[in-house]
Parts: sequence; structure tokens; C-alpha cells
Amino acid sequence: MSDIILETERLVLRQLTQDDYPALCRILKDKDVMYAYEGAFNDQEVQNWLDKQLSRYAEYGFGLWAVRLKSSDLMIGQCGLTMRDYKERQVLEIGYLFQKDYWHKGYASEAAIACKEYAFREMDAEEVYSIIRDTNLASQKVAERNGMHRVDEFIKHFRNVDMPHYLYCVKRNEGSFT
Repeated sequence: MSDIILETERLVLRQLTQDDYPALCRILKDKDVMYAYEGAFNDQEVQNWLDKQLSRYAEYGFGLWAVRLKSSDLMIGQCGLTMRDYKERQVLEIGYLFQKDYWHKGYASEAAIACKEYAFREMDAEEVYSIIRDTNLASQKVAERNGMHRVDEFIKHFRNVDMPHYLYCVKRNEGSFT
């Protein structure tokens, strides 16, 4: 398949398509998955999310990718690289969201580590970040398993709520990518 970006032991990461809308709904319309976003998305917000990924592919050549199980071809989440605003600049971020049924099985860490390696090897990035809500302990653990360290704390405004967030970072010279 030409749309495959990355493969890991258990996962395939590929570009999202409009056909992934139902699978995205299972993720983005789940209030437990989306608690860090102040609640579940509605149909239009899911479509807007998908459209944003498709536009990121066109603009940057990357974005959040569909994460599928090799064993079943089932889409269980999304993980990838995005350009995100942080203070007065943009940073290369590894982001991830998975269906609740697939939490605590190592999939997010497996996909995030693969994205970090992709950023360093294929994109020649010097550093990558993850921006994580202060209450999202599971995502913070994924960032730490990815070799990241918390380097800042700041406030993001979303859905009329001021949300404390942490900025995690790993630099190329901190790993085996020197």
C-alpha cells in the first residue's frame, strides 16, 4: 500500500482518508478519550478534525496518521507529527489519540516512538515535542517512555476553557540519533 508511512511490530501507520470517518468517530466522540479536550466531539467537529489532517498532509507532507493493527487491519487510533503553535513559534509535535478499548496495551508508546524515529531519520528534525494537558497522566507517561522530558508549562485556551498544558521534548542528541 502506497499510503503506509510507518510500520512497527504490531502497527501500521498510514494517512487518514475520508473512509476513516467512522473510525475517527469512535475515538473523537468518546467523552472518556476526549476529556483533555473538554468533552466529546460532534459530527461536524470530527469532520473538521479529519479535514485538518488532510490539509496538513497537503501543506507539510505529514499529520496525524491512522493507526491500524497488523493482526486485524482495525483502526484503533491516530498518531503522527504535526506543526503546533507554542508561544510565538511552531514546534514539531508527536500527537496521539486511541480508542479506549486499546489503552494500556503499549500501542500509543509503540506508535509515538516510531514517529520520533521517523522525525529524526526521515525529516532530519533536531527535536520533537508533545503538548499534553496537565491532567492527562497516561499521555505524559507515553511521552516519558518516548524519551521526552517536561520542559515547560503553559495555558492553552480551547472551548472557552483555560487549560494548563505541559511541553515535553526530546532532542536528537539525547537518543541514538546523533
